[in-house]
Amino acid sequence: MVTIIGANSTAENLASGWVRAFCCFRVTALGRSCRSAASDTRPLITTTKGHTMPERLYMVIPCYNEQEVLPETAKRLKAKLEELIHRERIATNSRILLVDDGSRDNTWAMISDLHREDKLFSGVKLSRNRGHQNALLCGLMTAKDLCDIIISMDADLQDDIDVIDGFLEERAKGCDVVYGVRSDRETDSTFKRATAQGFYKGMKFLGVDVVYNHADCRLMSRRALGGLAKFPEVNLFLRGMVPLIGYPSAIVTYKRAERFAGESKYPFKKMLAFAWDGVTSFSVKPLQLLGGAGLTIAALSLLFSLYSLLACLLGWPFRGWGPLMGSLWLLAGVILAALGLVGAYIGKIYAEVKGRPRFLIDTLLDE
Repeated sequence: MVTIIGANSTAENLASGWVRAFCCFRVTALGRSCRSAASDTRPLITTTKGHTMPERLYMVIPCYNEQEVLPETAKRLKAKLEELIHRERIATNSRILLVDDGSRDNTWAMISDLHREDKLFSGVKLSRNRGHQNALLCGLMTAKDLCDIIISMDADLQDDIDVIDGFLEERAKGCDVVYGVRSDRETDSTFKRATAQGFYKGMKFLGVDVVYNHADCRLMSRRALGGLAKFPEVNLFLRGMVPLIGYPSAIVTYKRAERFAGESKYPFKKMLAFAWDGVTSFSVKPLQLLGGAGLTIAALSLLFSLYSLLACLLGWPFRGWGPLMGSLWLLAGVILAALGLVGAYIGKIYAEVKGRPRFLIDTLLDE
């Protein structure tokens, strides 16, 4: 009897020991998972012993043949960052990252000199010219693991550098993305103003979520950059990709100036190609409109056929060679246009399936 009780007691002790061990394991695992989840969500402002620590900022500036404007751009950006560091708005180890998009002039030599003379400047040189969007993405992905926030601007000084203060204010409120939006287009020509406004309205009509009058001047947090890094597409249109991230965002308006020096890198032909890339990369509505046009032409053709049959039965005088040839040519044109549109989408699928790298880095200058 005692033996049996002893055995039961031993069994109970063993069982309770297993239960305690299992519970401890569960609690430990849960604690680890909570700590892991907490570490994935970075605070907006880190704190140490009750003192706020400013975030590390990287300015990402894509450059292509900018030797005429780069000295002034570097001068103004350096003055702004030194002011923000002095005011403790950003960390002392913040940097200006200049991305050379395969320039054919002395842009990279100037970037190297700036880095050698002042460690506030960092540089990235692409292996070849890959276009503005790829160069900008290269800078964003390079800075992603080196900073807490980034601010991207063009090198031509059209974007107001003082907008950085507004960006940081919105960031302090908890925004992961802050868009710089033009308050007006007074510096644009009538033609450029009309085409730009038509572009943004057309993109909205086609269902593409873009911020009106916003180019590529924006602030992004490390969390937002991590979200952007999960977009693998080769056909880049960052103005449409960033809003898809979906984290808290805000808008800061500013007055855009004229280009300080040099020539625009976006002539009308390139702007048209950029707009077309944006439409075909983010919307299938052109294909839907094409289908609707096909149904409309088919309906009109049916009505015309019925009219021709009725005229023949009733003996009405009808000479149909002109309308017939016109309708044939119209149908042929629509078919060719449809093939071209479908071909554009297939071409984008072809580029995505190949999965070639969007950029290759030749040289990185960073401390």
